[in-house]
Amino acid sequence: MKILSIHDLATIRKKAEHNLLLREESNEKVSEKCYGLSSGAQHLQILICGGTGCKASSSQGITDNSLTFHLQSAKNNGITRTEIAEIITHIGFYAGWPKAWAAFRLAKDVWAEDTTGEDAKATFQREMIFPIGEPNTAYARYFTGNSYLAPVSREQVNISNVTFEPRCRNNWHIHKATKGGGQMLVGVAGRGWYQEEGKPAVEILPGTVIHIPAGVKHWHGAAADSWFAHLAFEVSGENTSNEWLEPVTDEEYDKLK
Repeated sequence: MKILSIHDLATIRKKAEHNLLLREESNEKVSEKCYGLSSGAQHLQILICGGTGCKASSSQGITDNSLTFHLQSAKNNGITRTEIAEIITHIGFYAGWPKAWAAFRLAKDVWAEDTTGEDAKATFQREMIFPIGEPNTAYARYFTGNSYLAPVSREQVNISNVTFEPRCRNNWHIHKATKGGGQMLVGVAGRGWYQEEGKPAVEILPGTVIHIPAGVKHWHGAAADSWFAHLAFEVSGENTSNEWLEPVTDEEYDKLK
């Protein structure tokens, strides 16, 4: 999987610059809003700031309060839930997923107020920064129960957030490729399961990473008592395709605790 450079965020950065409203701050006129990414491998830094006032040390790191301030500034300047989720996901490839999770947690709280309603779906949306998205109608025939799909990135690396209602799971399936291929899952909220044929099921919690090689028969979905969401990363390969197989039966599923 190719690591994204800061240049690859140009599309999102242009939107941020377009939405920026000039303002006075500390007698300095903010002329631009920028996104910065530390080059150090030890510290995650997301800098959403204005003009020459944008300064940070890669050795200093970034505090929860300061990161929350910058995230709130981004939201105020028009950055959407989907865009900030994509930005932090890309940064995770540089700074590591533990650092990205810290940013996801704070961003979730900043954007939580955008979610209205008190039903189960709205409650679950407030647990994560990634959007639940729309009903997954295109693939509904390959799922037991209700699922939702939200594209996160379609540039270089294809990333989607897939959300499952309790007991929802996809059919057994195989990612095929003559070279490379497969899929990577990262749990982002709730509790779910991943199982390969002939092996015990593996619990997926927020932060759990599942690597699925091409050619492996498997399924994944929510626990019986929990909504569940994971990021799905498509691993590039040659002659890739999906083979959808039989559903996971209630008898198989009900064995999981």
